Amino acid sequence: MSWIAAVLLGWVIPGGGHMFLKRGGRGLLILTSVSLLFLLGLMMRGALFTPQGGDLLTTVIYYGGFIGNVLAGLPYFCAEWLGYAQADVAGHTHDYGTKFLVAAGLLNLLGMVDAFEIATGRKD
Repeated sequence: MSWIAAVLLGWVIPGGGHMFLKRGGRGLLILTSVSLLFLLGLMMRGALFTPQGGDLLTTVIYYGGFIGNVLAGLPYFCAEWLGYAQADVAGHTHDYGTKFLVAAGLLNLLGMVDAFEIATGRKD
């Protein structure tokens, strides 16, 4: 059952699950990568997704983006709490920033899966 703690800690604090499992190098690498991606996305004034309905494609894009943002864990919640959520604006820099924010969450998801596999003994 330590895998639950590792996965939850890895979600809230990127790399935290690896730190919990005594894999400091991997944990630090994930923490640095996710944080850097998220900060670069914010610096490019990327938009954080909010769940939005509509036609099927709009729903999939906005809910998928929202899930990707939330998967970043604490950086997402801090950005929301401190008011860094930008309005969705046209422009290639803003668009790249939005993609960086979602990519940070997806990278953190990979870290959570890795922590799960280490905690369950499927991976060393």
